[in-house]
Amino acid sequence: MVQPPDTAADRHLRLVALLVAGTFFMENLDATVITTALPAMAASFGVAPARLSIGISAYMLTLAVCIPLSGWMAERYGARRVFAGAIVLFTGASLLCGLAGGLWSFTAARVLQGVGGAMMVPVGRLLVLRRTPKRELVRAIAILTWPGLVAPILGPPLGGLISSWLGWHWIFFLNLPLGLAALALALWLVRGEGEPTGAFDLVGFVWTALACGMSMTAVELASRTPVDAPLVAALAGLGLAAGALALCHLRRAAQPLIDLSALRIPTFAAVIGGGSLFRIAIGSAPFLLPLLFQLAFGMSATSSGLLMLALFAGNLAMKPATGWAMRRFGLRGVLVGNGLLVAAGFLACMAFGAGTPPALIAAVLFATGLTRSMQFTALNTIGFADVPPARMGGATTLFSMAQQINSGLGIACGALALKLAGLLRHHDGSHLDATDFRLAFAAMALLALLALLDAARLPRDAGAAVNGRIAGESRG
Repeated sequence: MVQPPDTAADRHLRLVALLVAGTFFMENLDATVITTALPAMAASFGVAPARLSIGISAYMLTLAVCIPLSGWMAERYGARRVFAGAIVLFTGASLLCGLAGGLWSFTAARVLQGVGGAMMVPVGRLLVLRRTPKRELVRAIAILTWPGLVAPILGPPLGGLISSWLGWHWIFFLNLPLGLAALALALWLVRGEGEPTGAFDLVGFVWTALACGMSMTAVELASRTPVDAPLVAALAGLGLAAGALALCHLRRAAQPLIDLSALRIPTFAAVIGGGSLFRIAIGSAPFLLPLLFQLAFGMSATSSGLLMLALFAGNLAMKPATGWAMRRFGLRGVLVGNGLLVAAGFLACMAFGAGTPPALIAAVLFATGLTRSMQFTALNTIGFADVPPARMGGATTLFSMAQQINSGLGIACGALALKLAGLLRHHDGSHLDATDFRLAFAAMALLALLALLDAARLPRDAGAAVNGRIAGESRG
């Protein structure tokens, strides 16, 4: 099918998508970049390194709690105003993080940063998706997808380099020129929109915030060692109960905080269901692989970080081919066929041993980077393929909430898989070896396979409107 030529509107939307992708990269990077800088920060604050985990937890928790606000804020005050204000808040909070002289002032600044990030990314995504015609959606989604793939991989090694050569403060100070540039571009590129909407749904916000907050806290505590199992179970149970109450309220409310009607669309529901399982499985890789290289194979942090860059290279290398593959095989065909390759990638990681040549490991990671990049883009594309503009606000809010919770669950599930491997092998997990990681990779492969069930049930022409295909068109 011959694609229509680019118009000025198409080029403008592409620039907005690149801007939103840049802010998404900033937000995702700040979630992981401090992990390798924690010892230096702890020494600066005069506290034990373990206590700095509150800086990561506060940021992730604030994101999860405040994301439900983003859709209402965008409708009430206009997406352009909220997006620009979120950039200002995120950038200003970054300055406060860099200037913090103690643990609690740093934690407070991280909370502010989380509020900015919670508004910045979902509203930015809404700005792009609401205005993008279906024929351009594949390209827009490909642009919006890469930060979620790249930032978790680049964050730890970048944080280590910056803290070693410039000092940990510069991890946050580097956001200042980026944030100012993003603000200038937002004011230039983003057009005003939005009309005053109804009253704020306080009840919906309270239940949703409690559900997200307690669930994310349970996930974060579950990833620690040792695990306070009763506390984790209690928080998880309360989170599920609050989530059930939130769903009941949002379905009955005349003007709910989050519009759930997009879940009636099969393609969007599949991305929230099976797509979440896939994101959890993939989210475990940046956690499990560096630990395997360092704890089981005895590599240095630098060597393991360099190997992880092969995964990043695969993510980027696949981008030019995503549109062709989805047009050639259809979105459902890509999700099922490429999803099997994603699961095979986890099984390939099981073959790694201490004597495996680094070049071979890098080649396997590059290949898995290709497949996970394709799967992310296909999932995100099909998820919004059938969502009409009127429902895009609720859909982007739900998608952002799922994405945020999935990112935390990926790490927690990776840690849980290692603990279960230790139980199966009758040890306490204090001395992990390659066999423990092989069992964990097998569990993640199974999770990736389960994620394909929703995609397999979709019709063959699912997402045809955005894929340049006509429903029922035969494959050439």
